[in-house]
Amino acid sequence: MPDPGSHGIHRDDRTGHGPRVLVIDDEEPVLQDLLHQLRQDSRLGPVDGATHGLTALRYLAQATEAGTPPDAVFLDVRMPGLSGPDLARLLSRFATPPMIVFVTAHGDFAVDAFELKAVDYLLKPVRTERLAEAVRRVLLALEQRAAPESPLPPPPRPAADELISVELAGITRTVPLSAVRWAEAQGDYVRLHTAKGSHLVRAALATLEKRWADSGFVRIHRSRLVALQAITALRVEGGAMTVCLDEVVLAVSRRHAGQVRDLLVRQAGISSRRR
Repeated sequence: MPDPGSHGIHRDDRTGHGPRVLVIDDEEPVLQDLLHQLRQDSRLGPVDGATHGLTALRYLAQATEAGTPPDAVFLDVRMPGLSGPDLARLLSRFATPPMIVFVTAHGDFAVDAFELKAVDYLLKPVRTERLAEAVRRVLLALEQRAAPESPLPPPPRPAADELISVELAGITRTVPLSAVRWAEAQGDYVRLHTAKGSHLVRAALATLEKRWADSGFVRIHRSRLVALQAITALRVEGGAMTVCLDEVVLAVSRRHAGQVRDLLVRQAGISSRRR
């Protein structure tokens, strides 16, 4: 069994060829649970733990000097001394920053995770299947970073190149799907909003949701779809979530808030590694 090291470090004495992981959480029971679950994952290499942000910084300095820095850090948000977000900002300055996964009991942290380009964002208590998915995202991000010269697969052409017929002053014109920022149900019609105006088409929002899913559209409300790439900011105030499309602010229903948050966090974490 791995023995806790000195100075609040729980070292993993296993050897493995998978990515190295560091877990940081000031709550000992939570830390032990995460260490146990992650050490059972055969995709990972050694998984060490720390109970304090400052302790973790010393560990990271020593590991980097030894040539064995962690590839990923599972990081609590609210900790004494050095908070998770503060530590994440410091880690982002590393020559090769580790992938960040935030683990928190506070559901209103999605905005910060989105801005800090975390690979994932987990809510406590962490479910086993959700933790496994976070590991999958970490591995994918590491794989993409390891092969920067590899060309990215092209986006699905049919959905991305779709042209939508609209009526404008009695003349039928076409609007590319890529120009649509959000869509709003209006009875038997859907109003498509672009940067230059809006167009009414006869369609069911549910049909468009399925049809445009591969092009990055997500439902944020029973009557609205939004293109993820058009979202410029995410806000959470008093438990209410909104998304901003430049000057346009749209409410996100509680039913869809979790999905929107996860998609945005994932998009920010993965896309930042592709640049």
